[in-house]
Amino acid sequence: MQLLSLREAIAEYVTDGACVALEGFTHLIPFAAGHEIIRQGRRDLHLVRMTPDLVYDQMIGMGCARRLTFSWGGNPGVGSLHRLREAVERGRPKPLELDEHTHAGMAAAYCAGAARLPFGMLRGYIGTDLVAANPRIRSVECPFTGERIAAVPALNPDVTVLHAQRADRQGNVALHGIVGAQREAGLAARALVVTVEEIVDTLPPAMNSIVLPHWVVSAVAHCPGGAYPAYAQGCYGRDNSFYQRWDAISRDRTGFQAWMERHVLGTADHREFLASLQGAA
Repeated sequence: MQLLSLREAIAEYVTDGACVALEGFTHLIPFAAGHEIIRQGRRDLHLVRMTPDLVYDQMIGMGCARRLTFSWGGNPGVGSLHRLREAVERGRPKPLELDEHTHAGMAAAYCAGAARLPFGMLRGYIGTDLVAANPRIRSVECPFTGERIAAVPALNPDVTVLHAQRADRQGNVALHGIVGAQREAGLAARALVVTVEEIVDTLPPAMNSIVLPHWVVSAVAHCPGGAYPAYAQGCYGRDNSFYQRWDAISRDRTGFQAWMERHVLGTADHREFLASLQGAA
């Protein structure tokens, strides 16, 4: 495990053309890492996320992605992701290939990847229209009962990026609250980068928590506020007004580009990004 700055971690582990998962379910969403990927100008990424929201809207809108594997996409509680829609509907700033699943299908694919199996299985797709829309959803016959069961290829990202509340100095990472698919996405990846609110000597106990041991963690980056505008359970709340404002900011490409130039490309790191938002519309 390496203790790196976020800039160093992204530079070392996220390369052009890589398959990258930035996971987080409603909270602990690694916004700071997504912004650093944008600053470093990564291109042709295969982005993976169970619930792509604003951070992927920003990355797609800035031309980072060529493909998206996902199970739901939108601005939670508000509406569409306008940059994602423009990429799909108009091919701007570049065409975006879609690999669409359900949450259950993504979970099965992550679990298979974590177990180093070639595919995951579930009953959920049999008889649905999604099978016709996604040729990567197939089926296998149970060798014991003859039943047809849906199958999805395993997900093994080149790098998974997570945000967590804390890590200790050995690199053990603890996150708590709604954990979603973070553990499975981390274990399925070839490299795991984690941004954390704080680094401590000893990890305290917490309810509904998981610990990712240091031997599966490639790098830890200290990044307070790294999930903003999402929330980090026990650290800070969700900025609901930001999600509401994003709808107007992202609806027009010119306005979106100006916002990204000012607040992401125009800032050196996440600390400067947060400072730039003070008093901003």
